[in-house]
Amino acid sequence: MLPSVLRCACPISTTLAFTRPLAHFRPHMAPDPNRPVEGAIRTKLTQQLEPEHLEVHNESHMHAVPPGSESHFRVLVVSPRFNGLSLLQRHRLVNETLAEELKSCVHALAIQAKTPLQWGSNPSIAKSPPCMGGSKGDHTVEEKLKAGRD
Repeated sequence: MLPSVLRCACPISTTLAFTRPLAHFRPHMAPDPNRPVEGAIRTKLTQQLEPEHLEVHNESHMHAVPPGSESHFRVLVVSPRFNGLSLLQRHRLVNETLAEELKSCVHALAIQAKTPLQWGSNPSIAKSPPCMGGSKGDHTVEEKLKAGRD
């Protein structure tokens, strides 16, 4: 699994200015070297979409994956680049920006893509439902996880 995570990592040299901080949101700090996928997602979305507000949440802990995994994410992107675009077009922009991660190490990506006007009228992020445990009934999960680590 580690080689696939390293393929997703890229250097991070970006800081973000947030226009509407949230109480539960910690400001962007120096990237955590233990979270290379999350860092790559932040960097790419920042560089490509120039967001006014960005949140990247690693939701892997909510799923049947090994501790410390970076495979399930939820992003909130508020960008003027979304003005005049349909929701589908906004999601396509995010997916195109993160194409490499989606091909290799990110299994699931929930996207909220809002214009600054939409964010101003409803500054909230959706919550993911709990994992339905699809892999719990799969007796080969342990083998698959072991194979992913090799």
